[in-house]
Amino acid sequence: MTTAPRPRTTTRDPEDLTRRLTAWLDTRLPGARAVNATVPASNGMSSETLLFDIDGANPPSPGLSASLAQGGTPMSCALRLAADPAAYTIFPRYDMARQYRTMRLVADRTGLPVPRTLWLEEDPQFLGAPFFVMERAAGRVPPDVMPYTYEGNWLYAATDEERERLEADSVSVLAQLHDQVPVKEAEFLAVDGTGTALHRHIESQRRYYAWVVDGLPPSPVIERGFSRLADLWPADPGETVLTWGDARIGNIVYDDAFRPAAVLDWEMAALGPRELDLGWMIYLHRFFQDLTESGGQRGLPDFLRRDRIEGRYTRLTGHTPRDMEFHTLYAALRQAIVMLRVAYRQVHFGEVPVPDDADALILHRDTLEAMIAGRYW
Repeated sequence: MTTAPRPRTTTRDPEDLTRRLTAWLDTRLPGARAVNATVPASNGMSSETLLFDIDGANPPSPGLSASLAQGGTPMSCALRLAADPAAYTIFPRYDMARQYRTMRLVADRTGLPVPRTLWLEEDPQFLGAPFFVMERAAGRVPPDVMPYTYEGNWLYAATDEERERLEADSVSVLAQLHDQVPVKEAEFLAVDGTGTALHRHIESQRRYYAWVVDGLPPSPVIERGFSRLADLWPADPGETVLTWGDARIGNIVYDDAFRPAAVLDWEMAALGPRELDLGWMIYLHRFFQDLTESGGQRGLPDFLRRDRIEGRYTRLTGHTPRDMEFHTLYAALRQAIVMLRVAYRQVHFGEVPVPDDADALILHRDTLEAMIAGRYW
């Protein structure tokens, strides 16, 4: 594990944000206040999250929860706010309307537990950037810091049976999403460009990488990764579906029965083959597992294994995942680009020194090298 400090996740003042949110709420629900506002410890470094309750709406809005409409207990909400454009953002663009529309589409077309969206605000004058508000789901999220593969958290302490149930239902989330959302209704997620959806997806990642290293040291291992993808290119990319994008268990809220209670974070949703999500779910677990083993701990070696995920998905959908060497490499490559941007953000804020070797900023550099060489799996 790196000894560098955890990167800061926001440049905003939560108290000021809460005051401004209350002022905005009054335009939607006269008399409403934002109370009990907190920034979750797991707040990411992309779009920011603020958890809060709505209290005191008078008169209540017809579409809101029964407790608020009846003047009862405050209604629990979550706000997703686009990253501050002046704060060295992780991604070049934050389209909150796109996320909001995606969540509504998935909620309308599937039985997945997508949080109910309440409001979209595209005017940045209120909180400094566009945002949307949704109902907050109760439950637990597998932690990223320290990762759930380390001892000392609820998922690690669970029984094998409980983890198996969680794994099965998490793969089912992908199966339902891919099978149930009509791709024609998701065409607003299509990436500009020519060729197949997979071609466009990878070209968008090339553009993202070029943006990350603009004026900074490039990453030789990432560039070799792109070259290796060309060698492994699928003969048939397969059916185009709506993909979740950030398809990992850290973006699911689970109830006490280890069942999904909410599927979160649709920022990276896109059109592409099913294997984009499968490769991401497989590799993002391996990322944590490899880090855990490198620190001398056992981790969860029998959890979210590649063969189990592929087998479960095949049984649920009838589709046998293919070209998974390509797709797991692509997932590791995408993670490396994000990690490089996060590291350069730390450099920007003076949290770490400018590196001599850009590849040293990528925690899973050895894994990426092994995947490029075809010896990881």
